[in-house]
Amino acid sequence: MRIAVNTRFLLKNRLEGIGRFTSESLRIMVKNHPEHEFIFFFDRPYDESFIFEKNVKPVVLFPQARHPFLFYWWFEYSVHQALKKYKADVFLSTDGFCSLKTKVKTLLVVHDISYKHFPEQVSFLIRKYYQHFTPKFIKKAKRLATVSEFSKQDIIKHFGVSPEDIDVTYNGCDASFQPISLQERDAIRAEFSEGKPYFIYIGSVHPRKNIVRLIQAFDQFKKQSKSDYKLLLAGRIAWQTGEVFTTLEACQHKSDIIFLDYLDKEKLPKVTAAAFALTYVSLLEGFGIPILEAMHCEIPVITSNISSMPEVIGDAGLLVDPRKVESIAAQMLVLYQDKSLPEKLIEKGRIQRQKFSWEATAEKLWHAILKTVEN
Repeated sequence: MRIAVNTRFLLKNRLEGIGRFTSESLRIMVKNHPEHEFIFFFDRPYDESFIFEKNVKPVVLFPQARHPFLFYWWFEYSVHQALKKYKADVFLSTDGFCSLKTKVKTLLVVHDISYKHFPEQVSFLIRKYYQHFTPKFIKKAKRLATVSEFSKQDIIKHFGVSPEDIDVTYNGCDASFQPISLQERDAIRAEFSEGKPYFIYIGSVHPRKNIVRLIQAFDQFKKQSKSDYKLLLAGRIAWQTGEVFTTLEACQHKSDIIFLDYLDKEKLPKVTAAAFALTYVSLLEGFGIPILEAMHCEIPVITSNISSMPEVIGDAGLLVDPRKVESIAAQMLVLYQDKSLPEKLIEKGRIQRQKFSWEATAEKLWHAILKTVEN
């Protein structure tokens, strides 16, 4: 079987949610199925590290698809032609976009439909593209996969897809996310937080991630606790971030808030493991990989009580109302004051994290491919 895959999010040292899902699931899948050929469609020169096995054929398709007009060109012309040229039996697209022209059966992975909930947080052209094409993509696909039960129900609600046509594949966690020694922890803190304990947020910075309220909550926590704790924000500065920086300037404790930008795969696990706790209070997530990574690093988690986040954390974290600064600050203070609570949450996290792995993701995605072909 020839399996063509949209791999345009496989970008070295720039893997975020979709990129990590694509990289980790494919790395395992191509190794587990050497009898099949995988054709990876890139939209730019690729890094050899993504050519995981000998049964992978990389193909670069013009143009670089990072704009609505170029999305259309890439999927409707370049991908369409490549699927015919390489005689693909199935097309796996992991970023929610696909080719409407192709006759090749498509398995479409839709991580979330956040544009439906927060259209104002998406630029005009991107929003129009989503609104026009996402319903068409979902209708075109022979089968869908998504990363949480929340996202599955959200897709069913908004697009009327039959539950039998959607597979929940979840996400996993890289083995590099693990606890570190006290000596390592102190060295990381010396490098990144002036030697002080810190809360950490991991992910890109844009409105849906709720960074403004997180900053305000941390400022409240500092006033109430009188502690020397820091807040580290680790991720690329994405879009609509003006309010983030005006909020930061208004903070009494702005000197204790540190932007780290994107951390590479060597640094990120250690900076995560050296944290006092993860504060991940997004307004909506399809899954929320940093929550799982924090459980593997054995640090406590404060996260939102909405969308997929309660599904991922179970009873192993503290839940907050992400729209209320006071709710976030209160749980930060509780975790700081109750000295026995962190270990209790960590122990529950050791159990909860066993529900998710990249091996399980790859296996479920493989079965979804087979069901797509058989459909």
